[in-house]
Amino acid sequence: MHPLKQDFPTPSRRLRLGFVGGGQGALIGQVHANGARLSNRWDIVAGALSSNSERAKASGKAWLLADDRVYSDYREMARAEAGREDGIEAVSIVTPNHLHAPIAKAFMDVGIDVISDKPLTTTLEEALSLAKAQDDSGVVFGVTYAYSAHVMVRQAQAMVRGGDLGDIRQIHVEYFQDWAMDITDQGDDAPWRLNVAQNGPSFTVGDIGTHAEHLARFVSGLRIEAVRADFHVTGQPKALEDTAFMQLRFEGGVPGTLMVSQTMAGSQCGLRLRVCGTKASLEWHQEQPEFLHLRAIGAPEQIISRGHGAGMSPATERLLRMPRGHPEALTDAWANLYLEFAVAIQARREGRELPTDFLAYPTIADGVDGMRFVEAAIKSNLTDAWVSCMADA
Repeated sequence: MHPLKQDFPTPSRRLRLGFVGGGQGALIGQVHANGARLSNRWDIVAGALSSNSERAKASGKAWLLADDRVYSDYREMARAEAGREDGIEAVSIVTPNHLHAPIAKAFMDVGIDVISDKPLTTTLEEALSLAKAQDDSGVVFGVTYAYSAHVMVRQAQAMVRGGDLGDIRQIHVEYFQDWAMDITDQGDDAPWRLNVAQNGPSFTVGDIGTHAEHLARFVSGLRIEAVRADFHVTGQPKALEDTAFMQLRFEGGVPGTLMVSQTMAGSQCGLRLRVCGTKASLEWHQEQPEFLHLRAIGAPEQIISRGHGAGMSPATERLLRMPRGHPEALTDAWANLYLEFAVAIQARREGRELPTDFLAYPTIADGVDGMRFVEAAIKSNLTDAWVSCMADA
């Protein structure tokens, strides 16, 4: 068995982490918390896990939080934790989308680093305002596009950068689920993601479409210049789209496609990326995350498996936990994300500079790009035209 590489700085202690949202019955809160715990870089010590005081107390008890570290108001939590000698050093925001920005600002205002679920905000204007606040505060701000922290996604990025594919000529990404087939936006039990005030003006594109566009940008290294989008409702009637098909134009005129649906019958978490170059194509499936498929011109297909050695890049190897044959999956990707957040936050707090490109966690700039993409897709669908995703358009 190969020894695990230890290229990240060794911490003197775990950082203190708080949560806003993610309490009783909220899967995403547990996903974040499990990733933080597995990273071995965080102690979860405080939370405003619900705005309902009784639910907040019950969730705090379930999370083994001290009674005086359980809050029902995030503003109170920010003030109190900033005033404690043992206060939190970062906060994870796992609430409905419309609360991301005000919560993040409350914690940035008192010097606490931020980890936010995606999409970053409900509008591009709000995202730009939040980015300015982050720049003014100087805190670390991570956005949880967790698929980019899969080991083999990092390996795919390294292979693209290393020229294994040649010049990039096509990029295709899709993300299919079926959980929204029978839901509607009518009735008291309608999910918050179909409430425009809480979710924003896009359902599926804002939710899983932002994951798909980020994955395509992350691996290819190319930003999306423009989008041509068609929105559809293919499940039960609802005001917001549950399916979208798009043409993309990446930097350098590279063409691509993006397809997303949460009403694709029989699909669970079908995120797939294909990047095609002049020498070879590379393919990755989220439901089989341990493998990359490399198809070179005039050569047999290669299936590259996660593990030590055998062509793995050094940046990929330092995120490995298990040798080949011992599977890693999405929880490990979340742990990798929280590991990199911790390294960045520890370095900021200790005044240390990290090597350029040492970390690859998604930043607030990625969150802003995600909102540019969402708003461009919405406009394209309404105007039946190509719309720019670039800042200077």
